[in-house]
Amino acid sequence: MFKLAGAVLISLLFQASSTETRIIEYLKANVVPGRAVVISNLYNNVFKTPEERKVLDRLYSTFFKIPMFIVQYNTATKKIPTLKELSEQFNFTVPGEADVILRIMEADPRVPKFLERNPKTGEITKVDIETIKASPQFSRVIERTIAGWVGKEAPPFSLTGYDGKPVTSAQLARQPHLLYFWFTNCPPCVKTSPILTELYNKYGKQGFKIVGANADKVLELPYDDKIRADYAKKYGFNFTLAHLNAETQQAYGGIIVFPTMFFVDKTGTIVKHFVNFQEKPVLEMAIQEILGK
Repeated sequence: MFKLAGAVLISLLFQASSTETRIIEYLKANVVPGRAVVISNLYNNVFKTPEERKVLDRLYSTFFKIPMFIVQYNTATKKIPTLKELSEQFNFTVPGEADVILRIMEADPRVPKFLERNPKTGEITKVDIETIKASPQFSRVIERTIAGWVGKEAPPFSLTGYDGKPVTSAQLARQPHLLYFWFTNCPPCVKTSPILTELYNKYGKQGFKIVGANADKVLELPYDDKIRADYAKKYGFNFTLAHLNAETQQAYGGIIVFPTMFFVDKTGTIVKHFVNFQEKPVLEMAIQEILGK
């Protein structure tokens, strides 16, 4: 059964990859600077199969998330994401895919010119956050995305656990905890996983809790429950795991960067907010702070 399921998944991934490669190669050849890509034209005249349109839908959805990701990443880390990091966050598997998506974004009049890129490498060299914040198209979403969280009350949430049972903020009342947003095989999440396991094993008996909100489903990633269970077993997760939903994702600022972590003390106040990978000493200090040590 497991071998059959694995073979089916590999087949689906190969099919998706093949379809996405075909679409990306077409876009590479046909994106023209200053001319917006019209998705309806691609639907009606170029890519007509259900598989092709599913890939187009995902890319179209991603297109509007990338500006928020870049701004959130830059605000939180004071760094500019690389094309590799964009690819990791948005599951771009085709070589050159991140670059062509940025080219489409740069050609679209709805997106303000808030980026500068190296003409040879395609890497982003400058981000003008104020320009995109001034855009009516993005201003409200950007403000929520980069909102300062430390010192604020943690928003309530209601998720469904891997076991099908409810996982809610009410269950964590008066308990110091980490709300950890991640997705399966996200490279910085993979680096974070063994650290969280080690720290939970050390501090769990002192009242520290973790809820791992897995974003596979809201991101429409091709992972099933078996793969998620194997991942949890591999990294020794023995804390609560749940499926992220759109409501909670939006309540916490429309999270785009993974992992994102909110450390909440027993009063329900957010004490630390981290985006992307953090070293063990940083996370341990946050745990100690919410435990009152």
